Amino acid sequence: MSISLTVLYNPPADPAAFDKHYDEVHAPLATKLPNLESFTIVRPGPGPDGSAPQYHLIATLTFASAEVMQEAMGTPEGKAANDDLANFAQAGATMLIGELQRVV
Repeated sequence: MSISLTVLYNPPADPAAFDKHYDEVHAPLATKLPNLESFTIVRPGPGPDGSAPQYHLIATLTFASAEVMQEAMGTPEGKAANDDLANFAQAGATMLIGELQRVV
Protein backbone atom coordinates (compact mmCIF):
# COMPACT_ATOMS: atom_id res chain seq x y z
CA MET A 1 0.00 0.00 0.00
CA SER A 2 1.26 3.50 -0.82
CA ILE A 3 2.35 5.90 1.88
CA SER A 4 1.79 9.64 1.90
CA LEU A 5 3.69 12.45 3.55
CA THR A 6 1.36 15.40 4.05
CA VAL A 7 2.85 18.74 5.09
CA LEU A 8 0.55 21.40 6.55
CA TYR A 9 2.19 24.82 6.35
CA ASN A 10 0.98 27.47 8.81
CA PRO A 11 0.11 30.91 7.44
CA PRO A 12 3.36 32.84 6.89
CA ALA A 13 4.01 36.45 7.80
CA ASP A 14 4.73 37.20 4.12
CA PRO A 15 2.55 34.95 1.92
CA ALA A 16 3.99 36.29 -1.35
CA ALA A 17 7.58 35.55 -0.29
CA PHE A 18 6.55 32.10 0.96
CA ASP A 19 4.80 31.25 -2.32
CA LYS A 20 7.70 32.52 -4.43
CA HIS A 21 10.22 30.43 -2.51
CA TYR A 22 7.97 27.39 -2.41
CA ASP A 23 7.21 27.49 -6.14
CA GLU A 24 10.70 28.40 -7.35
CA VAL A 25 12.94 26.55 -4.88
CA HIS A 26 11.23 24.08 -2.55
CA ALA A 27 8.85 22.35 -4.95
CA PRO A 28 11.63 21.74 -7.49
CA LEU A 29 13.76 20.24 -4.70
CA ALA A 30 10.90 17.95 -3.65
CA THR A 31 10.32 16.75 -7.22
CA LYS A 32 13.87 15.37 -7.21
CA LEU A 33 13.16 12.90 -4.38
CA PRO A 34 13.96 9.39 -5.62
CA ASN A 35 10.95 7.14 -6.27
CA LEU A 36 8.41 9.92 -5.66
CA GLU A 37 5.12 8.68 -7.17
CA SER A 38 3.10 11.88 -6.89
CA PHE A 39 3.34 15.37 -5.45
CA THR A 40 0.31 17.65 -5.09
CA ILE A 41 -0.27 20.98 -3.39
CA VAL A 42 -3.39 22.82 -2.29
CA ARG A 43 -3.57 26.47 -1.33
CA PRO A 44 -6.77 26.52 0.75
CA GLY A 45 -9.20 29.38 0.28
CA PRO A 46 -11.55 30.90 2.82
CA GLY A 47 -14.00 28.62 4.61
CA PRO A 48 -17.73 28.56 3.75
CA ASP A 49 -18.27 31.33 6.31
CA GLY A 50 -15.44 33.44 4.87
CA SER A 51 -13.01 32.60 7.67
CA ALA A 52 -9.30 32.44 6.93
CA PRO A 53 -7.95 28.95 6.25
CA GLN A 54 -6.01 27.26 9.04
CA TYR A 55 -3.15 26.38 6.67
CA HIS A 56 -1.52 28.39 3.90
CA LEU A 57 -0.42 25.39 1.83
CA ILE A 58 -0.88 21.64 2.02
CA ALA A 59 1.57 19.40 0.19
CA THR A 60 1.14 15.65 -0.27
CA LEU A 61 3.96 13.42 -1.47
CA THR A 62 3.26 9.78 -2.23
CA PHE A 63 5.67 6.83 -2.23
CA ALA A 64 5.24 3.08 -2.78
CA SER A 65 5.91 2.27 0.89
CA ALA A 66 7.19 3.70 4.16
CA GLU A 67 10.57 2.11 3.47
CA VAL A 68 10.81 3.77 0.06
CA MET A 69 9.86 7.12 1.60
CA GLN A 70 12.46 6.77 4.37
CA GLU A 71 15.13 5.88 1.82
CA ALA A 72 14.21 8.93 -0.30
CA MET A 73 14.33 11.25 2.70
CA GLY A 74 17.80 9.92 3.58
CA THR A 75 19.28 10.82 0.20
CA PRO A 76 21.06 14.10 -0.58
CA GLU A 77 17.85 15.23 -2.34
CA GLY A 78 15.79 14.50 0.79
CA LYS A 79 18.27 16.30 3.00
CA ALA A 80 18.25 19.33 0.68
CA ALA A 81 14.44 19.52 0.75
CA ASN A 82 14.34 19.13 4.54
CA ASP A 83 17.10 21.70 5.10
CA ASP A 84 15.28 24.18 2.87
CA LEU A 85 12.31 24.36 5.28
CA ALA A 86 14.27 26.84 7.42
CA ASN A 87 14.45 29.20 4.43
CA PHE A 88 10.70 29.80 4.10
CA ALA A 89 8.58 27.95 6.69
CA GLN A 90 9.31 30.09 9.73
CA ALA A 91 5.63 29.97 10.76
CA GLY A 92 5.96 26.21 11.17
CA ALA A 93 4.72 23.10 9.46
CA THR A 94 3.15 19.84 10.60
CA MET A 95 4.14 16.59 8.89
CA LEU A 96 1.74 13.65 8.80
CA ILE A 97 2.64 10.21 7.48
CA GLY A 98 0.09 7.51 6.75
CA GLU A 99 -1.07 4.79 4.42
CA LEU A 100 -2.86 6.10 1.38
CA GLN A 101 -6.32 4.64 0.96
CA ARG A 102 -8.06 5.36 -2.34
CA VAL A 103 -11.82 5.80 -1.90
CA VAL A 104 -12.81 6.68 -5.47
